[in-house]
Amino acid sequence: MKFLANENFPLASVRRLRVAHHDIASVIEDAPGITDHEVLTRAQKEGRIVVTFDRDYGELLYRKEFSATMGIVYFRFHPYSPLEPARDAFRFTEVGRNRVDGKVYSCGKERG
Repeated sequence: MKFLANENFPLASVRRLRVAHHDIASVIEDAPGITDHEVLTRAQKEGRIVVTFDRDYGELLYRKEFSATMGIVYFRFHPYSPLEPARDAFRFTEVGRNRVDGKVYSCGKERG
């Protein structure tokens, strides 16, 4: 499975996923400041699933009908630590949700 970490995805989680042998590219490392549209274009070209905390991607997909061939994993919580998103990404891959097929998959947490 190939991922593209959006700029707001913590580098600590990117590095942790790499240590676990996941193929993950990082916008903050490779192309900081690119637009959401450019992130989706890159993900399509490279066959990657976007991992992000940015809810604007849902609008790009559904309202503006931009295609995300591989899909998007939207993390809709504020992580307690920079490694928490990596733990959720591991759960995402372990439970067989390794294909989101052009859709947005939402990772949320109950806080309380």
